[in-house]
Amino acid sequence: MKRYRKPIQYVILAFVILIGGYAIGRSFFHSKEVLKAGSEAPSFVLADLQGETHSLESYRGKPLVLNFWGTFCPPCRNEMPALQAEYDKWKDQGLQLVGINLSEDRITVQRFASGVGAYFPILLDRNKKTEKLYGLKEYPTTYFISADGGIQDVVVGGPMSEEDIDSRIRKLFQQ
Repeated sequence: MKRYRKPIQYVILAFVILIGGYAIGRSFFHSKEVLKAGSEAPSFVLADLQGETHSLESYRGKPLVLNFWGTFCPPCRNEMPALQAEYDKWKDQGLQLVGINLSEDRITVQRFASGVGAYFPILLDRNKKTEKLYGLKEYPTTYFISADGGIQDVVVGGPMSEEDIDSRIRKLFQQ
């Protein structure tokens, strides 16, 4: 039995290397790209912090800022006050702003939102399905979506300043 031990170990090692290489290659070569300006925003249905469901279609007809974020992300934390300030400035003119949290529990998200003063609607992407639909690679990622559902602009990374957010929102209303 001892004389077969080394060959069996080599076979197992080769198998592990093959499977690992396949998984790594698949993640590099089969990953979806982040949606670009001009793309149609993919549809989603997600629950908010109170358990009510929201869909992309429920925001149709109004400009929408869709911000993907996580509590673990320092630029997300730094960007939240600017997003809230711009939402407060533009909401009476019809702007919709929705934050989509990336698969964290409701209590953690509620505490974070209260801590940074974010009171716009926050949805929970528990299974990362929406994150995958939008092809996210980095956080925060923010989509500026026109009233007809087309993506007008995408900002990957952050934090964005109030001025930067404001100029992108102005373009949404000029359409």
